[in-house]
Parts: sequence; structure tokens; C-alpha cells
Amino acid sequence: MSARRILLTLLIAAGVHPVSTAAQQSDMGRRSTVYAPRAAAATSQPLATAAALEIMQGGGNAIDAAVAAAAVLNVVEPHMTGMGGDAFAIVWWAETGELVGIDASGRSGSGMTVEALRARGHERMPGSGAEAVTVPGAVSGWDALVGRFGRLDLAQVLEPAIRIASEGFPVTPVIARQWGGAAEKLARDEGARGTYLVDGERAPRAGEWFTNPGLARSFQRIADEGPGVLYGGSLGRELVGGLAALGGFVTLEDLAAHEPRWVEPIGTDFRGYTVWELPPAGQGIAALEMLELVEPLDLEGMGHNSADYLHHLIEAKKLAFADLHRYVSDAETMEIDPMSLLSPGYVDARRALIDPRRAAERVEPGRAVTDSETIYLTVADADGNMVSFINSVYSSFGSGIVIPGQGFALQNRGAGFTMAEGHPNRVAPRKRPFHTIIPGFVTRDGEPVMAFGVMGGSMQPQGHTQLLLNMLVFGMDPQEAVDAARFRHLSGLRVAIEGVGGEVVAELEARGHELADWRRTDFGGAQVILRLARGWAAASEPRKDGHAGGH
Repeated sequence: MSARRILLTLLIAAGVHPVSTAAQQSDMGRRSTVYAPRAAAATSQPLATAAALEIMQGGGNAIDAAVAAAAVLNVVEPHMTGMGGDAFAIVWWAETGELVGIDASGRSGSGMTVEALRARGHERMPGSGAEAVTVPGAVSGWDALVGRFGRLDLAQVLEPAIRIASEGFPVTPVIARQWGGAAEKLARDEGARGTYLVDGERAPRAGEWFTNPGLARSFQRIADEGPGVLYGGSLGRELVGGLAALGGFVTLEDLAAHEPRWVEPIGTDFRGYTVWELPPAGQGIAALEMLELVEPLDLEGMGHNSADYLHHLIEAKKLAFADLHRYVSDAETMEIDPMSLLSPGYVDARRALIDPRRAAERVEPGRAVTDSETIYLTVADADGNMVSFINSVYSSFGSGIVIPGQGFALQNRGAGFTMAEGHPNRVAPRKRPFHTIIPGFVTRDGEPVMAFGVMGGSMQPQGHTQLLLNMLVFGMDPQEAVDAARFRHLSGLRVAIEGVGGEVVAELEARGHELADWRRTDFGGAQVILRLARGWAAASEPRKDGHAGGH
């Protein structure tokens, strides 16, 4: 039975009748959903997908494979991800029927204070450079996931990444283009220039062979000595020393004190399904609020990507993001229970603010109830385990800082803080910043349905919502749902929409929306794995060098 047929059966049982869409009417010019009998992996680069399958065929499970793929992506998609960044995951553990979340994000350095930043002439958070670097949490998350759920050890899981970094690989086209766009940034730092620019001058071109021996050595040190070599050990000392020379705030004690957090996913019911995200400091709550805002609307009657449909989704995004930016921070400093943003009375009041005929230029956060550049990948195995996994260094090549010889870029998550007085996300020492990266998951009646995600900064919650509506409302199969045209609300009245017709554009402009050039906009990168009655269906992102595979 096809993935679409299974999905349609589930939808009809829930009282939802999928409608025909342009994406469903032709298979010309698009990739097919990948079907696999035993295991599946979907990542943003073919070598990462191949590594995940290699690990599972060699005795590892989905959790081992996901970490292996994340490490390989550090090698082949270095501007997006790596051990210098943070990681989050949602795991469906089939043995117990349990949904488990992990937050492997790092805190700010001990010296990162408003006073210190202002003394250096900053009136807003630095967006790049050593001052924006926070503790890199990814490796701690990789180790925790493999240690709790994996069949292999971390050294075995890192083998494909070590091999590819050492032996080299041909750079893929989309990655080559994005890498080239960051060449000027890389040239400003000695370590980044020596690591990522060919002859210290230019980015590698599509098809050009590239090696990263420094990264291979760093991975090998972790394989040989364990994550402690980074979190307080010799690799960490080198990192801290290099950052200190550039004005960074992270200390060796900050690295040694770091630990990942096991967290309970938060969810909301949507038309017979439960959609799950991770709790703050991530922005998953915005995706859930968007779904709550649009659930009672006649989305089917509006029609997929019609002017009416797009207008209501864009306005829902504005409301959810206004709340996100006002209330969400490190869970330890939030002023409200994040679930209060999903309470029925609150959501109803927010929905009532949507003018069906006019776009809102400025949206204020609601009065909350106070008392009660990134990769996404997903893997599933023959035992029924599923992983929804996201790993990021934030901006392209993160802070733009590479400690010479280490081979990986350090993230710039400090840019996620604010210096505003009284804001829950105000910068402070050893505090987690607001985070953009979010993995997603869907269950039905307590059983897993799919793991999914859409990378790309603020695109992620609006991408999650559109992808889910494509499948759960309009009955698209996984690849159709990924391929379908997306919108990305930018700011104020500005929105970019992929390839919509002139009639839709004219209607949106009549409602006050300002249409930006969609060809110059990043609409994120999605991956999906859908559980079938027997086997898996997987989809990958055509806007990236995405690849889904199985065995």
C-alpha cells in the first residue's frame, strides 16, 4: 500500500477528505517518495544518507545512524552544522513506546554580560566573531543519544565522518554555491581561511575534491578519548585559548560544566493527530500555536496555496511569532508556562485578531496567562525506532571562527540573545539563548506516524506548519509535501512565496501583503519519514542536495 493511500485512509478515518492539488497531478520533474522495507534515512546530502544506511547495515540502529549522519554532514555541509554547534532530537523508542527529547544546546560563556559587551562598544548582540560563540553542545548530545539508545559506541559511529574528512569528497552543487557565498566571511579568520578556502582564496566548486584533515583529527580525538577531550580536556583547552585571543567569553570551566538535557516533548492535537515539538528555549511552540490558530478554519475550502489560504497562514505566523519573541527564552528564565500559549481561550482570542481581508503590518504579543544555518535529518530502523534530529551552527559557518587545526566552525548562538532590559532572553553568563532549531514528530493514538523537520532559521515553524498541512489536510505523500511551493513571511508586510500565479499575487497585494522576490529567499530544507503499515516512506529536500534512501 502506498504512503499516500495509507495517509488517505488515516485522514478519511479522522473525517478529513483530501483535495486534489497541483503537486498531486503530475509526477513530471520531481523526485519520487522513497519506499524501504527495513530502514530509511533522509538527509540534506547523499553521503550522510549513505553513512546512516552503512551504520544500520553494520549492526547499528536508527540512533547510531542519525549521529553518524550528523557527523558526516559536519564534513560535507560545514557551513550549516557540526561539532561546533548545538543539537536537538526527538526519539521514538519502539521497545517502550516512548517519545523522548534531548536538548544539547550550550550556554553563554561566564564572561558574557551586558556590561562587558557595552564596554566593548556594543549596543546590540554581536552576530559573528568570537564574542558570539557559546558552548558547543552537539558532541554531548551525540554521545548521550548513542550511550542511551545506540547499539554501537561513539567511536564506531564517527568512523564514516573520519574517513570522509580524511580521504575527501566531491562537493555537491547547492552546498558549493552556499559555501561560495560565505567566502568573504571565511577569509576574515585565519583558521576558517586555512580550513575552508582552497589555497586560502576561494570556496571549492561543485564537483571539486575537498578534504578536512583537521576535522578528521578532532573527530579521532573524540573517538579515542571520549567527549571529555572537548568538555574540559585538551581539545577544549585549545578551543578556549584560541577564543580568548580573539575576545571570546567561553572558559574551560564553562565547557567542563556543560551537560545535555533530556526533556519531555510538548504537543498539541490537530485533526486526530498529535504534533510534537521540543520545549523552549527553542521555537517549536510557534509551530504548535500556528496549527492551533488555523485548525478550525476551512482550509480545504480555501484551497491549497490560494490567496485566502496563504493570507490566513501568514497572519497566523505573525501572531505566533509575536508571542515567541516576547515570551520564549531559556526555560529557566521564562516568565510563563509555554503551554499557556496553546490554551483554548488564548488561541481563540489571538485568532480573532486575523482580518480575513487585510494584512497586519505590526502584531503585538498577546497577554499571556502566567499562572497555569542548520541541517535536519531523520532515520528509522527495522525495529521501529525513529529519530527526528537537527544540528546547527546558526549562521553560515556560525561565528566564522575556526580554531587553527581543529577543522570545525564554532556557532554564533550568542546572537540569539537580546540586550533589552527586562526581557527574559536578555544576555547573561551561563544562560541558554533563544534557539531556532526544532525537530518535529507526529503520533496518532499513541503510535508513531512520522518524523519531520524543516531547517532554516525563522522558516522552521512556518515550514513545519505548511508541511503538516500538506500531508494532514491535503493528503499529499511525503515527497509531494516537501516539493510543494512554500511561503516565508519575512517581516512586517513582506512575504516571499514560491512560484504562485499572478492572480494569487494580485489578491494578496490587494490585501496589503508586499511580495518579495522569492528567487532570492531561502525556503528551508525538509526531510520526512512516514511509517507505513509495513516499511517506510521517506522524502528529501529538492531545494538542497537532499537524498532519501533505504534498505
